[in-house]
Amino acid sequence: MRLVQRFLKQLVFYVLVLALVIFAVWPFYWMFVTAFKTEHDLYNLQAIPYIFNEPPTLKHVRWLFNNTEFVRWLWNSLFIGVLVAGITLLVAVPAGYALARMAGRYAESLGIGIFLTYLVPPTLLFIPLSPIISRLGLQDSLWALVVVYPTFTIPFCSWLMMGFFKTIPQEIEEAALIDGDSRLGAFLHVVMPLSRSGIFTVIIFAFTLSMQEFVYALTFVSSTTQKPVTLGVPTELIRGDLFFWGSLMAAALIAGIPVAIAYNLFLDRFVAGITGGALK
Repeated sequence: MRLVQRFLKQLVFYVLVLALVIFAVWPFYWMFVTAFKTEHDLYNLQAIPYIFNEPPTLKHVRWLFNNTEFVRWLWNSLFIGVLVAGITLLVAVPAGYALARMAGRYAESLGIGIFLTYLVPPTLLFIPLSPIISRLGLQDSLWALVVVYPTFTIPFCSWLMMGFFKTIPQEIEEAALIDGDSRLGAFLHVVMPLSRSGIFTVIIFAFTLSMQEFVYALTFVSSTTQKPVTLGVPTELIRGDLFFWGSLMAAALIAGIPVAIAYNLFLDRFVAGITGGALK
């Protein structure tokens, strides 16, 4: 009887895991099939939409690279993401450390208040941000997004680093101070090495958040060559009621797979970093 119960539990577990895997992989499979289908296969209502009914083609991918600024859009997104991640790291790490080591009940309230600013939707903030970007002379420029994106990456990552720094025992810093190190030296020599997983978490979060943003990009950028990939793909590959489905899915697949891989790697390292920091 116990063997039957154990078998049923394992069967239910693997069925649930399989269902979760299919749910997670299905969008990528759909993009892959659509990107490499011929136009006749893509628009044939009698064909099965989930498989290749005709031999696959590279026509949509070639059109994407030869007839659009897709490579430039990818480069723009990479440029913005790297700068935003760097700015976020420079601000969020010391801010999170200060919040984690701040004594009193006001520290927790201040941390929650900073996190709540992240929850304010961009549809409310782009209006007051518009005159600021105009006065800085950054209209229709990548630098407008570099300036604006940290407004939502820094609050979240500061709150994230605050929680991570709290897992590092303060006694380790006190031991470094007793050994003659300064507060800054203890932070750089003791806390920072133990915080590598948290820092990696901030980098990935800031990069992925800037990679997926759309409202600010639509508001502050209009030139084709200045658009990030999240703006260039939907605005240049959708013209009125004409959808370039093959190229749309190819662009989404090419831009989405690296981010998905990086995000999954980040999840593993984040969990390992939290448990490792707590044990140390």
